Amino acid sequence: MTDSWATFGADLHLDLSAGRGLRAGLTEALREAARSGRLAAGTRLPSSRTLAADLGIARNTVAEAYAELVAEGWLTARQGSGTRVAERARPRRPAAAAPVRRPARGGPAYSLIPGTPDLGGFPRAAWLSAARRALTAAPNEAFGYATDGRGRVELRQALAGYLARARGVYADPDRIVLCAGFLHGLKLLAAVLRARRVREVAVEGYGLDFHRDELARAGLRTRPLGVDGDGARTGELTAAAGAVLLTPAHQFPTGAALTPARRAAAVDWARSTGGLILEDDYDGEFRYDRQPVGALQGLDPDRVVYLGTASKSLAPGLRMGWMVLPPGLPEEVAAAKGYTDWTSSTLDQLTLAEFIESGAYDRHVRGMRLRYRQRRDELVAAVAGRVAGVSGIAAGLHAVLDLPAGTERSVLQSAAWHDLALHGLSAFRHPRAELAPRDALVVGYGTPSDSAWSPTLAALAASLP
Repeated sequence: MTDSWATFGADLHLDLSAGRGLRAGLTEALREAARSGRLAAGTRLPSSRTLAADLGIARNTVAEAYAELVAEGWLTARQGSGTRVAERARPRRPAAAAPVRRPARGGPAYSLIPGTPDLGGFPRAAWLSAARRALTAAPNEAFGYATDGRGRVELRQALAGYLARARGVYADPDRIVLCAGFLHGLKLLAAVLRARRVREVAVEGYGLDFHRDELARAGLRTRPLGVDGDGARTGELTAAAGAVLLTPAHQFPTGAALTPARRAAAVDWARSTGGLILEDDYDGEFRYDRQPVGALQGLDPDRVVYLGTASKSLAPGLRMGWMVLPPGLPEEVAAAKGYTDWTSSTLDQLTLAEFIESGAYDRHVRGMRLRYRQRRDELVAAVAGRVAGVSGIAAGLHAVLDLPAGTERSVLQSAAWHDLALHGLSAFRHPRAELAPRDALVVGYGTPSDSAWSPTLAALAASLP
């Protein structure tokens, strides 16, 4: 039967007053819903026929209630427009309530915090087109509960081709596990390492504290490696560590690329000790003044875990990441995910697969690469003669501005006065790292929107000594 009460009209929840007649109870329930604002002005109500069927009452009862509320001014009824809540129906506010004053914004007016791309650059139209194609082609089973802890095979296949071509990664789709970003991947790997009785993980002396915290929550100690202009000093690795977390293509935050000799030393350590290298390729697509630096994973796919995400290339809100794992690890990592899979939705996975396969991903990355290079050049020009040096700018979305010794704290205080969010290099230092003193700023030039870019640069220039 097609003309069923279950197939037409909008749902409307009403609490009919007990002990009152049906019409009176319905009228009061609708009036109170409009008065309190639960039914917002302009809301279209179900037809009298639909609401009567939903409530199991006579249609005339609903029609009479609607007519009374129209007469009172709570509802409007126009031909072709249906019955709606009148614009005059506004929520009551207590007379004694004082107005609540809220700040115009929740933080500083300007931000150069690293780690975020220009969110205004997200390719909405291209993503929407890919989503439509993916939705049209999606098999029915894609809308059910996920059955493969590694993630949708369509995306794993697309990633395997892209990573091999663009980053030099040896990627079998069966050895790729999808995750909800780098931190989620690190959490899963930490659990696997702990289950393998690993107790210590080496990390770079400069890095993100919440990465170290995630390892610590899994019961793993972190031992810092020295960092200099050639990247992490991998020659300091010892057998005590069961794994090492590295950012080889663009050390975060110093921006150094790990030299071939130090890459080889890391791989030699992994082979001789049975340890794992966790490679964070967080912004490997963005390079400007140098040839692409391939992934470390290509040197030994059996000892290196490659981790990548769409957080910098597209947007962190997608919660999309991936791990390319050595043999044996995909099963352990998928098991660590458990029955509750926090990976992004199936439709988003299918959309990203289509986005990559169609060439839209490459086009977007190339376009953003030009955009970020222009920003980098404008940043360098804006601070010329104001800082001791600029480094880490051959790739990525941030630069390191060296300052005169002893001035980092005062510059950060000045930035706060100029309503600018900014990080100093010292914020990324491991508490036990033995590193030469260095005063510097870590400037994330991908963060501001296009409209905020010029005033943000002006605030930075004003903050410098």
